[in-house]
Amino acid sequence: MSKVVEMSAAAQAQTTPQSIRGTQSLPTRKIRVIGVPLDLGASRRGVDMGPSAVRVAGLEARLEALGHHVVDGGNIKVEIAETQKPGEANAHYLKQITETCTRTADAVLKTLEAGETPLVLGGDHSIAAGTVSGVSEYYHHQKQKLGLIWIDAHSDINTPETSPSGNVHGMPLAALLGLWTGPLGAIYEHSPKVAPENTVIIGVRDIDAAERENIRRAGVTEVYTMRDIDERGMRTVMEEALRTAGRGTAGYHVSLDMDWIDPEDAPGVGTPVRGGATYREAHLAMEIIADHGRMVSMEIVEVNPVIDEHNRTADLAVELACSAFGKKIL
Repeated sequence: MSKVVEMSAAAQAQTTPQSIRGTQSLPTRKIRVIGVPLDLGASRRGVDMGPSAVRVAGLEARLEALGHHVVDGGNIKVEIAETQKPGEANAHYLKQITETCTRTADAVLKTLEAGETPLVLGGDHSIAAGTVSGVSEYYHHQKQKLGLIWIDAHSDINTPETSPSGNVHGMPLAALLGLWTGPLGAIYEHSPKVAPENTVIIGVRDIDAAERENIRRAGVTEVYTMRDIDERGMRTVMEEALRTAGRGTAGYHVSLDMDWIDPEDAPGVGTPVRGGATYREAHLAMEIIADHGRMVSMEIVEVNPVIDEHNRTADLAVELACSAFGKKIL
């Protein structure tokens, strides 16, 4: 997308070299890690092992090395596919996924109420319906809005009526925006969970034909494709995106699907698509999020150790989490 905007104060600060800006770290956070080993939303199995792979890559120790206090809250209960019936053909395992997302939402809500920052590890991207619902509910109680940064190769805005596969991991954004009024969007009472004018999609390069219309129907106007990143640069895209997600909100949730990154750097993902963000582009995006300091929660999804190479993708996920929580080069 192309538009002319004035450079914000934060953007102006970015023009100052790191050595001049200084290396003052961000405020220390109390971070609670919540695992959601769900793989019912996708066709390819294996992302249920993602939370374990990210933990094995040293997530807790590496965040604590930045000065944060980290508590691992364990895993949310998830049903196993082999013990369940898939249900409707256009929304496989919807009942079980909704139950898991409801438990996730409750855990996230309690985390925020305790003054901690939720860091949720997936699992497939359908867990976002639970994570974002919990964060949104917390701020709804305070009569505040939530922004959403959706970083993904896919827009995940199908509904059961438009989905070509019936896989629910391609539907959570539709539920969160109120485009789909099914049970996944009915966690807690208020809907939509996020307003379209505070929702930004970044890095998409594989969108179903019906999803293009769904994006328009939902009212999301800020969608940055990989072409936008190629032409305009990651910094410009992120500055605009964070300004949109932060306008009139308490802050924003960052939903990071590891398939946003090119398979050359992140081979172990649920749905790999060539032509994604590079290693440095991904880190730059997270570093800019940290610089702004308004991220209230984060989730990292779709790490699939079954097709990974020596846990490379999980290790990168940990690196990106560290950048989002304030790790600097100097």
